[in-house]
Amino acid sequence: MNSVLLVLSVFRSAETRVSVSKVVARAGHKLVQTSGCQQAKTLLNNGVEPDLVILEASSSGTPYDLREIVRAASPAAVCLVCGPGDQRLRKSAAELGVTSFLERPEIEEDLLKLFNSQCWSSLEQNSRVHPESTDVREIALPPGKAVVEELGDGRYFLAASQSMMKIHHQIHLLADVDAPVLILGESGTGKEVVAHLIHKHSRRSSHAFVNVNCAALPTDLLESELFGYHQGAFTGAIKDKPGKFELANRGTLLLDEIGEMSGQMQAKLLHVLQDGQFNRLGARESSRVDVRVLAATNVQIEEALLGKTFREDLYYRLNVFTITVPPLRERAEEIPYLVEEIVRRSPEELRGGTAMRFSERLMDVVQLYTWRGNVRELRNFITRTLTMRDEGAAIQELERKIAAGQGTELEDHEFLVSRGTDKSGMRSVVREMKDRAEARMIQSALEVNGWNRRHAARSLNISYRGLLYKIQQHGLSPGMSLVPSQSAKLKVWN
Repeated sequence: MNSVLLVLSVFRSAETRVSVSKVVARAGHKLVQTSGCQQAKTLLNNGVEPDLVILEASSSGTPYDLREIVRAASPAAVCLVCGPGDQRLRKSAAELGVTSFLERPEIEEDLLKLFNSQCWSSLEQNSRVHPESTDVREIALPPGKAVVEELGDGRYFLAASQSMMKIHHQIHLLADVDAPVLILGESGTGKEVVAHLIHKHSRRSSHAFVNVNCAALPTDLLESELFGYHQGAFTGAIKDKPGKFELANRGTLLLDEIGEMSGQMQAKLLHVLQDGQFNRLGARESSRVDVRVLAATNVQIEEALLGKTFREDLYYRLNVFTITVPPLRERAEEIPYLVEEIVRRSPEELRGGTAMRFSERLMDVVQLYTWRGNVRELRNFITRTLTMRDEGAAIQELERKIAAGQGTELEDHEFLVSRGTDKSGMRSVVREMKDRAEARMIQSALEVNGWNRRHAARSLNISYRGLLYKIQQHGLSPGMSLVPSQSAKLKVWN
């Protein structure tokens, strides 16, 4: 299975060819360039088999030239770059089966998206043609069974739902593809586990897997953590220290919570991803590493791009492949398997040395609850239940949360209705609802952890300092109710 695309570009303008070559190089693919259809047809008829042909429409171009290109390369591999005046040629291309089109003049970002899409299409087709090369036969599940893969250090990947089996399948397809992967999903869904599974099935599995939490460190410390420093670079730098990039050389580096990285660090990271070189703090010479970068975030990436808090060029550099891990509430059929696995792997002293099982009533309530904290919240609940050995109290805890959640849904509905005609508009209403949901989640985590703020920060997967800021921002306090009475609603929100 090819790890990169072979791209054939057909552009008349030398300036455009230079621009396209830079985009292709940045994306890590191979490029063959021509300045006209005749050269392209000659290459195609003499054994060149590109994965993608980017063909610029021209006033002198003819449907015949286009037909010859499509016949030699297949419609699925052809992308036509055209402008508003090229409708005739665009119609001809569509009739020939071409489905990919880019519009001038700005095509750079669209090209990166096209490479991403074409890579996935190539991988999926390869898996259908050569299923033995991707272990697809291991993906099929007998009814009532789950796939569990050991990842070491107590970690494991579990899949029993269709969505998680699809992720399992995708990771097998990525086994031979040494390219960046962006892992998206809510906090606690298991993005780090997915990263470990990608590393396990990659060619780099015999080398180090290094994880960096980008949200846990301020910019200055994060820079020295990633790139290292030389003795004397700053006060306290008494000896040379390698950074995470060097420690992960020939292996895999996971940049966890990359959405929290500052713009300054994003720019420096982009430079490293483009040419594989960086400078330790205080160093005069550059260092070079061979690292596969995986990135994970619970940030809504589209909103971050629109809000300019995440660089588009970095996003397209990382977004060669994207895996979105669904929240636990969308794969509730996996909850019984997760409960069984978490209990089985719990320390013997928690289980009392026996094969403990949850009662049917408790399992029913566990599956009714929405688990906003996802697998992490489920694991904490099971640990707490095993420790306290009081199923009745555990059932009451979840029933109270379920009832509160139903009240919250009604509350949010009433809030939207009451604010529907507000001049501040829909964006303001959504922002306020997000703040209210965030406050409820933080209050719940604090109460579950007995207002131990460090433990709550860990369960929410945010920094301790960030949690303190959020507590102050929302005015949270022990015993505070976030489901106010009807009169309180009128007083506070209207």
